[in-house]
Amino acid sequence: MAQCAQSVQEFIQDSFVPMVSVLCSEDAERVTRKNNLSFPELLRPFCRLTSEGHLRDPNNQVVVVKGLRISVTGVNTRSPNSGEVRKLLSQAVSGCQPPEGLPANVITAGDYDLNISDRSVKASVPWYSDWKEMLTQLSSSKYYTATTPWFEAYRENFLQSMPASDHEFLNHYLACMLVVSSREAVPTEQFLKLSQEQHRIQHSGEYTYPKWFIPNTLKYYVLLHDISDGDEQRADSVYEDMKQRYGTQGCYLLKINSRTGAAGPDEQMPDPWSQYLQKTNIHSPVSQFTSSIQNNISSEVDGLDLSGKLVLNAGIHPLKLEQSADPGFPGNPSKAVNSADTARTQKQGSVTPGAAPTAHGACLTLNDHDRIRQFIQEFTFRGLLPHIEKNIRQLNDQLVSRKGLSRSLFSATKKWFGGGKVPEKKLRTSPELQIRKMADLCFLVQHYELAYSCYHTAKKDFLSDQAMLYAAGSLEMAAVSAFLQSGAPRPYPAHYMETAIQTYRDVCKNMVLAERCALLSAEVLKSQAKYSDAATLLIKMTSEDSDLRSALLLEQAAHCFINMRSPMVRKFAFHMILSGHRYSKAGQKRHALRCYCQAMQVYKGKGWTLAEDHINFTIGRQSFTLRQPENAVAAFRHILINDSKQTATQQSAFLREYLYVYKSLSQPSNEGSLPQLPLPCVHSAQTRVFFGHEPRLAEGEKQAATHVWLDQEFDQEQAQLWAELEEQVVAVANRGSVHISFQPTQYCLSSHTENLRYPFAVVEEPMFVEVVFRNPLKVPLVLSDLSLLWKFTTKDFSKPQGGTTGETITNEKEAAAVIPEFTVGLEETKVARLKLLPHKTGELHVLGIVYNLGTREEDNSASEGITQNQLMFVRGRQDLEIQGPRLNVTKEEKTSVRHGPDRRLDPIITPPMPLLEVFFINFPTGLLCGEIRKAWVEFVNVSAVPLAGLRVASTHPEFFTFGSATADLTPVTPTAAEHCSAYKTMVTPPSDAAVTLVSPAAFGITGDNRPTVVEIPLTGGVLGPGEALQIPLWLRGPDREGVHEISFLFYYEGLEKNAKLGHRVLRHKAVICASRSLSVRATACRSNTLPGRGKRDEREEERSGSMLVFVDVENINTSEAGVREFHIVQVSSSSRQWRLHKCINPAGDKDSKLASRERGKLCFRATRCRTQEGETDSCTKFCQLTIVSSTTPCADFFFRRGPPSEPRKGGVITVGGLLRRQSLTPANSTDDSMTSIVRKCSEVELDIIVLWKAYVVEDNKQLILEGQLHVALQTIGKEACSLSQKEVSMGNSAQEMVLLKFKPDLPPPASRPSLEQLSHLIKTCLHYPESYDHPFPQKSLCMVPVTLTLSNCSLAQVDVIIDLRHKTTSPESLEVHGSFTWLGQTQYKLQLRPQEVHGLSLKACFFQAGVYNLGTPRVFAKLAQSGTMCETSQQSAMPALIIINSV
Repeated sequence: MAQCAQSVQEFIQDSFVPMVSVLCSEDAERVTRKNNLSFPELLRPFCRLTSEGHLRDPNNQVVVVKGLRISVTGVNTRSPNSGEVRKLLSQAVSGCQPPEGLPANVITAGDYDLNISDRSVKASVPWYSDWKEMLTQLSSSKYYTATTPWFEAYRENFLQSMPASDHEFLNHYLACMLVVSSREAVPTEQFLKLSQEQHRIQHSGEYTYPKWFIPNTLKYYVLLHDISDGDEQRADSVYEDMKQRYGTQGCYLLKINSRTGAAGPDEQMPDPWSQYLQKTNIHSPVSQFTSSIQNNISSEVDGLDLSGKLVLNAGIHPLKLEQSADPGFPGNPSKAVNSADTARTQKQGSVTPGAAPTAHGACLTLNDHDRIRQFIQEFTFRGLLPHIEKNIRQLNDQLVSRKGLSRSLFSATKKWFGGGKVPEKKLRTSPELQIRKMADLCFLVQHYELAYSCYHTAKKDFLSDQAMLYAAGSLEMAAVSAFLQSGAPRPYPAHYMETAIQTYRDVCKNMVLAERCALLSAEVLKSQAKYSDAATLLIKMTSEDSDLRSALLLEQAAHCFINMRSPMVRKFAFHMILSGHRYSKAGQKRHALRCYCQAMQVYKGKGWTLAEDHINFTIGRQSFTLRQPENAVAAFRHILINDSKQTATQQSAFLREYLYVYKSLSQPSNEGSLPQLPLPCVHSAQTRVFFGHEPRLAEGEKQAATHVWLDQEFDQEQAQLWAELEEQVVAVANRGSVHISFQPTQYCLSSHTENLRYPFAVVEEPMFVEVVFRNPLKVPLVLSDLSLLWKFTTKDFSKPQGGTTGETITNEKEAAAVIPEFTVGLEETKVARLKLLPHKTGELHVLGIVYNLGTREEDNSASEGITQNQLMFVRGRQDLEIQGPRLNVTKEEKTSVRHGPDRRLDPIITPPMPLLEVFFINFPTGLLCGEIRKAWVEFVNVSAVPLAGLRVASTHPEFFTFGSATADLTPVTPTAAEHCSAYKTMVTPPSDAAVTLVSPAAFGITGDNRPTVVEIPLTGGVLGPGEALQIPLWLRGPDREGVHEISFLFYYEGLEKNAKLGHRVLRHKAVICASRSLSVRATACRSNTLPGRGKRDEREEERSGSMLVFVDVENINTSEAGVREFHIVQVSSSSRQWRLHKCINPAGDKDSKLASRERGKLCFRATRCRTQEGETDSCTKFCQLTIVSSTTPCADFFFRRGPPSEPRKGGVITVGGLLRRQSLTPANSTDDSMTSIVRKCSEVELDIIVLWKAYVVEDNKQLILEGQLHVALQTIGKEACSLSQKEVSMGNSAQEMVLLKFKPDLPPPASRPSLEQLSHLIKTCLHYPESYDHPFPQKSLCMVPVTLTLSNCSLAQVDVIIDLRHKTTSPESLEVHGSFTWLGQTQYKLQLRPQEVHGLSLKACFFQAGVYNLGTPRVFAKLAQSGTMCETSQQSAMPALIIINSV
């Protein structure tokens, strides 16, 4: 149980005190009324004795009486009505509320720190404050016990208001004070009248109430003298006469009202009566003196039915929420919100509100207080105690004489009382009842040992007589007496109390006596730390006949659970809920609210959502009934913000309650001061902000640039790609430098982007804020008039020093777009896009959103039979509070949790900037690999300021071209070019080849650079406001099949430099599906002819050397794009050293036609070029029209092609990336020069361009597609392909896995020439007659002269060794019959100068006729400067066959 202000002994002693009645004359009553007090009220603060009293028991032993208190009340002949008692008890409980401002009390129970204090109504509600902070504040408090003063007030008033009963004498009157004023004419006559009146009340039989202890009641005569208005000498003389008449111990002169004037302003007199005279209403106290009981009870009407009737709801679940229990809620629409107040006013009747507190004892001084205190002491010591002692002796003597017992009842050999069975209705003179009377007298004067003995004796007699009510009373008081005995000679007989309670409740049907017995026993058990037994006892006493009693006892049982050695916190919370429910049924709304709040401390945050919902719902209802709408809104809000597990119907009821309570609050007019709404849940971290206009839809063949929009998901790789593209183009625009403070443009800000800096928005351009809503309920939510809440500070950035700051503007209707209605379905996550259009420059801060929250429900009108939709809504806001990323740079940030700012909702509005829109016309979505297609692009300036510096960068610069500066741009419109070729063609006569000298600089190639950023020419360098520019765009299908994403970044600037925003960009992503077309493979073979040895017409062309080029073309298209066949139209080449000289085509000049899966091979002779000033372009055509491959677009795409050794995979080409064919080793190495020399011997550097046409059937129409493929020949004998070998073999398979490396790689060793490269140093050729006749019969040995020509292919001296003794084992040689030998020197060592040609004369010796292979000499060579390097075998020439004929 909760802690009490008194000890258990004090509580029990004060519960049973001697009762003294008072009869006053009218004049005496008038004297006391000067102090706004009746005579009993005047004495009440002084009724406790401050000194000890003494009396002797029948054994003549002295009994010491300590701290005795007497009860002095007026004589009331009307017994209290049970209904009035219940009403007064309810008022006592409601009038004792937890006071504000006292220190908080915290009880630590297990793992819980429970705030069960006088401030628990505030401190324990979930919305009051943070729980941990509150515990920190409460830990320093010195109060650690929980008090329940309302329970003590109830208990005190309950015990005082108990009616007198015939089976006990404890609350019977022992004495009667007769009070007469000294101003009476004949005071003795007035005393006589009062004495007769008392005798008539007690003995006439007209009155059954009050009860009197003994027939000879003590009469004490009090003469009341008013000092301020009376004759003191006359009073003294009257008092002397009284002493002669009534004796000195039977009368007293009490002088009061010493104060003659009003108290001074500085004089403060104590008011000891205020704590006893409780106010009838907590707000408007009115003194009521109609009865003595009403003087002791306070009253507060809190929605309670004052009629005293208790309605029993036995069939209703104790925790069920009655929809109509509280007035003013949507569940009970027939009652208005103020109906509770109306009922309260009607029921209070004549209670006058607003009365000022009444002062008591205004005419009394401190001396008067002492006189009253002395009067009580004299009355008790000289009148009451001797009277009680005398009656104890008389009763003892009567009992002894009647029963024939020994003189004393207390000897060790005393016999028990006996007797036959008598009726239950005892006479007042029966021995058993006389024993009970004697026991009660002993108990009242604290003689507990004798009292226990008498109670125990009477108990046995009553049980033997089957007088159960009397026996239960004796059992009850015997147990109490045993507990109160000093020294505890015997243990507390708890079973006595249990038997008494059971008898009162079940046999006698008297719940009042059972309740008193339970209250006493619970206090005793609690003092003995038997909290479990006390809680069980209290819970057993709960019933449906009294909600108030059940609520109080359940609350005390809950306190017992947390005071156990092992606190049972959950039981405490559960019983507090039960107590709160019963408080609510009893009309004690404030106490019900307090109980639910205390229980919430246990249920909160434990995952018991259903229990939390019930508690919060009840807290909300009780708070609303108590006119605390803020707390009610907070409680209902707590229900809605958690993930509720309630049914849809229950959630709908919760939401309606919340809306109704919220709407009852006064709505502020300023939207910035609107309260926060709990629904729907706003995921602030997922808020996205977009700066710019909405994207345009495609119009026919006119497709707008995709740019950026909120529909696009964030991709970190794509964001990095766009940032690198922008950095490239910014570097080009700034002549190669990028400012250190460069930040890539971000149009869409989200949680994935870096938001540490303030973003920039342009005036008169909209911004969109995407807010993510989540509805956690199973009820749809309707948001109306949804808009952004913002604050804007104007600022002029055109002025120096950062601009000047102007006024601050809040929400304006014309600036923010409003969504009229926005519905979020049940348990749905939905996105709302809110628009804001800034009209001035400055600083904008988006604070949150404002909207009307409501829900639709169907209202079925039974009377009219009409179904109509009603929308109940409230206006509120939600703030968008975004937490920035955690800082983790410095040591302090790493050791603590700090977050940086997130500025995505705080843009800076800059002055006007140009705005570009790009449209693509006839832009394809699918191409064949290498296909050339012509499209058009349109640039439109939709802003009011001119645009300049237009550039474009792309991830695939080889995919498109705008043409060279010298290109012929005819036709000039897209419609005119619809059926024309993308190439420039011309009619030429048949010839072997056409040669053109091409300058790469004409196509944007400077040195070996490929252009990654292209500047788009504008008329006058400016695109004015509203102007448009349309230029052609050539596209080439990617070399790899599949889906390709091509990114374009358009960069542009304004003419006037903006201090905040220097440039703008426009993004476009094109998706191209590439289909297979042709696969081209090329191989270069060294020609065996040496300079000067060929035919006469070829000597000039081959003087510098020649080679054969084989081009293998395969149609790998599977007719997936409707392609019927491919035609090889033309083959062109580009090289600084070689050109295609002649085509060796078996079919003549006819074009090569390839159907699906067919393959063809072309052979070309290539010769060295004469000029080194530029790229030489030569072509071999297969039709009458020659495609000018040296102009746009053929040359553009050739120069924009990717590196042949490393095909592009969609990556970004960095600025300065070069297309160079160079060694992989450092140039400063000694071996590097040697490697370069060796490499050039076998290096070709010849690029082949195969131009083709494809005939496609589409929509029953035949279309002609054109395209070109590039093959880069680098090394003699090494095959090159238009597709890499990996792509050919694996297609679009996944890339190879890259192993993780945890250690750095060792530096690569110094590069050395490979064996393959070293085998091309020397070119050999044998010159001999094809047929030789020899007469073998005459001469058996045939000598044939052979010349071995050696040609140094390198640019350095080469050491050569020729070995003629080598015998070949090649398969070709083994097929030749016979053998021969070389005569003469069989091994030579020579040194050839750079590009020197040297001939050796050899002699071949044959022994018989036949066919012989002379290609047996083996040539070894090494560079002369290579030192100790071994010679490398050179590639042998083709087999040299000679026919030896015998003649």
